[in-house]
Amino acid sequence: MRNQEVGEQSATRVVDDSGEHKGEIREAARGGIVSVAGAGTSAVMGFALTLVLARTYGDAGSGVVLQAIAVFSIALGVARTGMDTAGIWILPRLALAGPGKIRGAVMALLVPTAVVGTVLGLLIGLVLPRLGLFSGEYEGQVTAAIQLVSWFLPCGAVMMVALAATRGLGNVVPYTVVGAIAVPAARPIAVLVAAAMGGAAVSAALGWALPLAAGMVAALVALWIRVREHERRAGVHGVLVPERAVHRSIWKFALPRWFSSGIEQSIVWFDVILVGALAGAGAAGVYGAASRFVTAGLIISTAMRMVISPRFSALLSENKISAVQKLYSTTVTWIVLLGVPIYGLFMFFAPTILGWLGDDFQRGSTALIILSLGAITSLLAGNVDSVLMMSGRSGWMLANKTVVLAVNIVANIILVPRHGITGAAVAWALSMFIDAALASIETRIFIGVRFDAPRVFYALLVAAVCVVPPSVGALFLMGNSAEACLAAGLGTVVVLAIWCWLDRRRLGLKDLALLKGRNTAKAAQTIDLDKKY
Repeated sequence: MRNQEVGEQSATRVVDDSGEHKGEIREAARGGIVSVAGAGTSAVMGFALTLVLARTYGDAGSGVVLQAIAVFSIALGVARTGMDTAGIWILPRLALAGPGKIRGAVMALLVPTAVVGTVLGLLIGLVLPRLGLFSGEYEGQVTAAIQLVSWFLPCGAVMMVALAATRGLGNVVPYTVVGAIAVPAARPIAVLVAAAMGGAAVSAALGWALPLAAGMVAALVALWIRVREHERRAGVHGVLVPERAVHRSIWKFALPRWFSSGIEQSIVWFDVILVGALAGAGAAGVYGAASRFVTAGLIISTAMRMVISPRFSALLSENKISAVQKLYSTTVTWIVLLGVPIYGLFMFFAPTILGWLGDDFQRGSTALIILSLGAITSLLAGNVDSVLMMSGRSGWMLANKTVVLAVNIVANIILVPRHGITGAAVAWALSMFIDAALASIETRIFIGVRFDAPRVFYALLVAAVCVVPPSVGALFLMGNSAEACLAAGLGTVVVLAIWCWLDRRRLGLKDLALLKGRNTAKAAQTIDLDKKY
């Protein structure tokens, strides 16, 4: 197994494979419920932030804030130094094989992040204004907004790594409460306060960044509590200085991830910056709003990743490929089944949904449709990136993201001047397809975990059948209106719920019933997750 310097593997355990697979699925379901609640709240708060920005500052003002957020998010990907993913990878292994090494490993994760985040924040705040990268009527506001949010870069980076470490130690609650609920909920409130005080878009950007400071403190406290729990349980007292082997393993894993994380964020946010540079702040505001809707639709995939990445790491460390395949195939079914209908509604009711932000935003309808199609291709691959990453192949992830970013940049440069935000949407959708395809092929070749096409496409068929008829019917009867969108959404939920209940075994959803109580062993005996569909 890769990076064996972490320590000895835990003692060999004799288990029933079928029962173990079911246990992994049940754990994913339990954690998934918590994560879905948090991710759902984060999505709602993200929509609230977009709505507040759009209604308060218009398309141009929103473009100023979103460009600042884009630069911050790309810088945050670099400032995390790959330590967030490294924590999710190494801490489950140390919990199995060396609990006394956890405290030192946590310090090895946090210190580089704090240092790099501080240096990078200073560089952006002090150097960026001298570069003259932004032009146009809103150049000064964009530059000032980026300067303000950059001072919070170390807070954001440390918070993200600390929350990732709590996930690696088996608890998704701090990540959910702090990262997915508290910080996102505080942001639209802070922006509203800034607007009420007469602040311009620059003040709104500051309001967006402020909650990161409190989030960092809360995350560090939660991580310390979790580390002490593991040490007490194992009867050990760790030291703050990491062992050389642990330190070396962390950096060996994190270095490729360090670069690929910045590249990932560039793939997500670069188009917003480029649209602003080539088409103006107004276009950036419209396109940024449409792309935020698409990000909100990824709540199921995001929630599942929060839960199963540490489990992938633990299972792969013990070379349990069969269990990984079961966990991956089942969760990707859930992701497609529950995520695709969201994008279906986005596509059918794009003018109405964007119209909630203001009339100027409706020109992004075509872009939202294209972005939704790209997001669906990403959902079909599930959390395949997590499988590849948790196997220790961060170098391949770096190569993939580099290729995808190159395609994204070239496509944006070609398409945006000719087709505006629609061209940017095409570039992003193409990038998502290439990213999913590369990771799926590599996971199949290197790890032996395959894309379960019959199961995935059946889930896609179910999702399409549940969302298309209600949407078409609502459009025919009520037109493209808020009432039609609401009716279509309710109809989709009802049809999907009925189908899932009747076909719960085939769809792998019967495990969710096990969340009702703690005594699940007897119920698990009735589930046949090994059956192929």
